Amino acid sequence: MILRRTLIVACTAVAAAAAMASTPAAARNRAGGASRPPRADLHLAPAREQLGALRRRTVTSRALLEQTLAHIDRTNPGLGAVVTLDADGARAAADAADRHLAATGKPLGALHGLPITLKDALETKGLRTTCGSPDLSDHVPDRDADTVARLRAAGAVIVGKTNVPVMCQDLQTSNPLFGRTRNPHDAAKTAGGSSGGPAVAVAAGLTSLEVGSDLAGSLRLPAAYCGVYALRPSGGIVPTRGHIPRPPGWLTSSDMLTLGPIARDAEDLDLLLDVLAAPSPADAPAWRIDLPAPRRSRLPEYRVGLWQDDPYCHVDADTRGLMERVAALLRSAGATVDDTTRPVDLAGSDRLFQRLMYATASATAPDAGFAEDVAAADKIPADDPAGLFLHSRTMRHRDWLRANEEREELRGRWAGYFATHDLLITPAAPTAAVDDQTDTPVPGRYITVDGVRRPYFDQTAWLNLAGHVSLPALVMPAGRTAEGLPLAVQIIGPYLADRTVVALAGQLARRLPDPVRPPAFTG
Repeated sequence: MILRRTLIVACTAVAAAAAMASTPAAARNRAGGASRPPRADLHLAPAREQLGALRRRTVTSRALLEQTLAHIDRTNPGLGAVVTLDADGARAAADAADRHLAATGKPLGALHGLPITLKDALETKGLRTTCGSPDLSDHVPDRDADTVARLRAAGAVIVGKTNVPVMCQDLQTSNPLFGRTRNPHDAAKTAGGSSGGPAVAVAAGLTSLEVGSDLAGSLRLPAAYCGVYALRPSGGIVPTRGHIPRPPGWLTSSDMLTLGPIARDAEDLDLLLDVLAAPSPADAPAWRIDLPAPRRSRLPEYRVGLWQDDPYCHVDADTRGLMERVAALLRSAGATVDDTTRPVDLAGSDRLFQRLMYATASATAPDAGFAEDVAAADKIPADDPAGLFLHSRTMRHRDWLRANEEREELRGRWAGYFATHDLLITPAAPTAAVDDQTDTPVPGRYITVDGVRRPYFDQTAWLNLAGHVSLPALVMPAGRTAEGLPLAVQIIGPYLADRTVVALAGQLARRLPDPVRPPAFTG
């Protein structure tokens, strides 16, 4: 279901087109419009191409927005990606962008006039923001999240909000308010979560850019399953205030949460990263983010680590084949490839990740519920594997400090690895998109890897490598299964080497098959 405050998009688009057609070309040029009709599929072009057309004034923001709205109207009902549409607000913002460019000849910012959608976990002033929770069904923020404010300042036109699981707490996307978001490649498969709506919107051409959030792979898993690019930036370089959860009004976020861009290619990731990477408003008077340039300029210069499989989280035959093809591609291009050295132990790293994740999630637990967790934890021996969740969730501050020290030691091992390797490539997930299991309670869910039933949360074990140690990690489409489902790899880089990660993705993309586009992409 899409919430609207306007008449049907298609009718408005037709009216707008008719109005343009009846206006003399000279008058359209004086008003900042295009002298000839814009490309009918410009809304499906990369963001940087759309922005180029907007700045050259070969298309107006309003005309591009109408294309986008028409595509959403035509395509979204079968996907459930966009759940709240603000066509009136978007038209007002687009018209304002066009007037500004006509009057000054200068764009508003890096995203001048570009229509985009936003994950329904990011508070957006004046626009209902629910995070998929019935408790927030009427929540209309009076303040933008810090990241949303940066997008507006850069000139973005916010079209609407995209779907998430309840409070972003699932690896697939469904909630009681808006229902399920479907994978655009196969409706029986999950779109992933929690950024399932954003990933589907980008994959299906409903937007060229999105901002997702990532604590336990919530940004990268949906990107892998939907065949798009996503970057979890280095920890701390993108402000997170205004992301739900935490609850509306909280000033702090999880120390493991990161917001990052989703796009259909690496160059557009870099474009949006430039907008997102910034100090918090309180630090902005004295600090700035100046990410280093890529370490290397050509693929043959890279020293690449390759981690193709691991006994702790085996991948399936399709993913092993993908990793072998990527290894062969790198070697044929002349890159130095090391497929034996490991920066950390996958099992030990994942256990620490889980402990820290369960601990940070306890911040907003109700007092009574948390007291029950403490009592239950006291009844389970500290070394009992079944007590990992409860003991982590209720750990004393002293125990957290020691776990945090262990995390810093782990970061040191990664830094040592990256002294001799530029990047590490791993699987993004054990398989391509798995079956959607919305109707199955979480304890009964599972995935199947080469015919073997495995735990549901094994989907993110490879993604968890980067999540607690602040490393930039990018997921990109690199192949497909025989059934046409996207297969993805993950690229992990040194702390603050975000541009190196993005640059290698771009180099790889030029040598890999073109990503598979879902039927919904062209409507």
